[in-house]
Amino acid sequence: MWRPDLAPGDRSVVVDSLGVGLATGAYGISFGAIGTASGLSVLQTCVLSLLMFSGASQFAFAGVVAAGGSAVTGGVTAVLLGSRNMFYGLGLAPRLRVGGWRRLVAAQIVIDESTAMGVARETDRHARIGFYVTGTSVFVLWNLMTFLGALAGNALGDPRTYGLDAAVGAAFLALLWPRLTAWPQRLVALSGALVAVGTVPVTPAGAPIIVGGAVAVVVGLWLTRRRGADAIADELEHPDDPHHGGGAP
Repeated sequence: MWRPDLAPGDRSVVVDSLGVGLATGAYGISFGAIGTASGLSVLQTCVLSLLMFSGASQFAFAGVVAAGGSAVTGGVTAVLLGSRNMFYGLGLAPRLRVGGWRRLVAAQIVIDESTAMGVARETDRHARIGFYVTGTSVFVLWNLMTFLGALAGNALGDPRTYGLDAAVGAAFLALLWPRLTAWPQRLVALSGALVAVGTVPVTPAGAPIIVGGAVAVVVGLWLTRRRGADAIADELEHPDDPHHGGGAP
């Protein structure tokens, strides 16, 4: 595991990583307030941040519970959304070069932000610094802010009085929107959203998210087979360039 023996060239990586960690970790106060507003206790909300530690999955779980769904349905939804972290870990493993029990520690901080700050570096050393500093700072601050947000949420009383029951969907949309930078992503998201909305009247609470997610996976696989993985990757890297990956699906 990486140890903090920083050279002068490492400092900019640390500063950038801490900036991402502070900005992302501070958002944990929203999950704390939303968790208790959804019916979870302060302890349950904090345990979710401590063990699950994946913002999108946590908001999805709270949303299903708030809508009247079971913990099992919420858990399945959270696992589906969090499964992307497994692929992040497979991609990061050669650069982190961590083994044994340390893999469990490193796996806990494999999230969108730590992965982005790790894979973008030119050297393995800077990749490890970016990954560990970002992941650790987000983990510490996210859990602290979750606790504070949960206490504040309890003090507010019934969330429906203030319209906070809509906050879960709004927060989840805020997480998703910046990632929809190219038409394949938008098509996959739109397909899943339409199916999820369409199945609301005929399925139990929480099930529309699972069905919509399954349809989005199928659409994503279909697009990959039709256009090829290289074309999709090229379009994601150049979302605004009409000379990359053009043409109808």
